[in-house]
Amino acid sequence: MAYDKFELLKSTAVPLPIENVDTDQIIPARFLKATERVGFGDNLFRDWRYNSDDSPKKDFVLNNSTYSGKILVGGKNFGSGSSREHAAWAIYDYGFRCVISSFFADIFRGNCLNIGVLPVQVSPEFLNEIFEEIEKNPNAIFEIDLKAQTVKISATGKSESFEINGYKKDNMLNGFDDIDYLSNIKSEIQNFAKSMPL
Repeated sequence: MAYDKFELLKSTAVPLPIENVDTDQIIPARFLKATERVGFGDNLFRDWRYNSDDSPKKDFVLNNSTYSGKILVGGKNFGSGSSREHAAWAIYDYGFRCVISSFFADIFRGNCLNIGVLPVQVSPEFLNEIFEEIEKNPNAIFEIDLKAQTVKISATGKSESFEINGYKKDNMLNGFDDIDYLSNIKSEIQNFAKSMPL
């Protein structure tokens, strides 16, 4: 498997209520030299997390021990900018398995789905409720049910459905990337090839 299966995620969340977060902010271009998906988490939001002398910026949320979890909650238009897949790699490598926003850039959404990060798009109103719940209680639990395609605020029971491509949903439930999927249906492909006229 390319990554762990994603079925039901129950976790606290890290709030980043900033709109128009682009991929260069998620992972600055100077860190794109590696070709493997490891080590990028160290530089996730690098310029927002650290000063020029590499000391942590105390006011940035990832440096605040109050917040933790496998869910990142971002503002509207998350993942805009260049198409670098390293942005999704950095989010996954840091430990996030889900990003919630009211809007995602299409390429960023696709890159996340390819590596096991679930982008959950909710209404602006429900996004605000999530931010309010985290502000009220940093230990609030959120439930992401991929099979049911719902995100729920555990404390209130309020939930909202989200959309996902059926093929990508099936892959995430199985922990497959595109190559895993093709390998899994290898015999079907071979049988189809044999049935074709020469």
